[in-house]
Amino acid sequence: TAIAAFLVTLGVLVVVHEYGHYWVAKKSGVKVLRFSIGFGRPLARWVRGADRTEWVVSVLPLGGYVRMLDERDPDCLPIPAADLPRAFNRQPVWKRIAIVLAGPVANLLLAVAVYWFLSVVGVFEPSAVVGTPPPASAAARAGLSSGDTVVEVAGSPVRSWNELRWLLLQRAVSKEPIDIEVEGSDKHRRELTLQPTPFSPEDLDGDLVGRLGFVLYQGPTRIGQVSEASPAAQAGLRTGDRVVSVNGEPVAAADRLRSVIRASAEKPIEIGVEREERLIRLQVTPARITDGANSFGRIGAELSDRLPPIKVQYGPLESIPRAVQKTAGTAVFSLRMLGKMLTGEASWKNLSGPVTIADYAGQTARIGLAAFLGFLALVSISLAVLNLLPIPMLDGGHLLYYLIEIFKGSPPADWVVEWGQRAGVALLGLLTVLALYNDVLRLLPDSFKQ
Repeated sequence: TAIAAFLVTLGVLVVVHEYGHYWVAKKSGVKVLRFSIGFGRPLARWVRGADRTEWVVSVLPLGGYVRMLDERDPDCLPIPAADLPRAFNRQPVWKRIAIVLAGPVANLLLAVAVYWFLSVVGVFEPSAVVGTPPPASAAARAGLSSGDTVVEVAGSPVRSWNELRWLLLQRAVSKEPIDIEVEGSDKHRRELTLQPTPFSPEDLDGDLVGRLGFVLYQGPTRIGQVSEASPAAQAGLRTGDRVVSVNGEPVAAADRLRSVIRASAEKPIEIGVEREERLIRLQVTPARITDGANSFGRIGAELSDRLPPIKVQYGPLESIPRAVQKTAGTAVFSLRMLGKMLTGEASWKNLSGPVTIADYAGQTARIGLAAFLGFLALVSISLAVLNLLPIPMLDGGHLLYYLIEIFKGSPPADWVVEWGQRAGVALLGLLTVLALYNDVLRLLPDSFKQ
């Protein structure tokens, strides 16, 4: 699943990115010689169009390219006189900027389209109801209480837990006070101000929102779906029963009940439930389940202490600015995080490579289409931001050369471009090695890392 999802992710992102270059190049009158998905030996090849453009799928899927007619490319020579006006290097600088910029812009537009689609069809997310914040956390000091619903963060409305996390994360990185508005269980609204404590670069590797003291609310433990002929069904447990005790002791969370059940294989336990305002005590004997050398108890019923998810959905027109805002906010946040890595405020462990991307692609694909599309949009934004960095070999490096040409009145000297390319290759190689190192480190067990 991870490999398939990874290939789909790369395929979609590369096609969109390169088609952006291709489409603007064709509209600008530039002759395109090849559109390649991947690098290396071609696996499939076909020729289309009046310009006899090659469409190629190559063996290495980590990227792609659009090859245009260019006098600086020895493989293009000799160029017929009739085609010279269509050479990329002969185009005005503003056309070259538009062609190079089109790839990252296409990736950003893809993210906008995905976020718009998800906003229109709606996605199920946890409610923005918080649990008891840890003592001495910023949330606890501000007066946040269990059962409070966050309705606004710094003036931005909040409808779900995911929206809450994203707004808090954006502001926590700036280390500035965060104004929030909450609604208590009594429906009374309060305005609170969080004062984030200083955090180290390593703190950004973990759950920064959790460090602020925001934890998802845990409600009463309830019985979910009950399997037929299971110990739970035989004991009389029903879907919707509220669990209040196990072996005479109160149950505060589903994890407590799960641990008792797992430790009580073939041993009767008493579960007290509340049903239709009546307290009922039932005896359940968990079945023994053997998994390799381990054995544990199971009653065959789902246990949940989470609130039911809510559907977050907006209208088609309302979703447009939301999608644009989320795409822009994610891009700006990525740049800020990159800046903090350069200044040492954030750890370079945050840099991920293809292994991590494949892992998350597989995880989100297993969760469902909405999660996978959200991941696709996130990686598409990351690809756009990466390509816009002023590093030779990337789109941003070419844009830097064109800006120099605008101010200087002529292109940079050949030796400047040559050394820039070498520096760009070295820097990209270093980033690739670092990303792969982080990927491998994430795969290792914690005991080995220590």
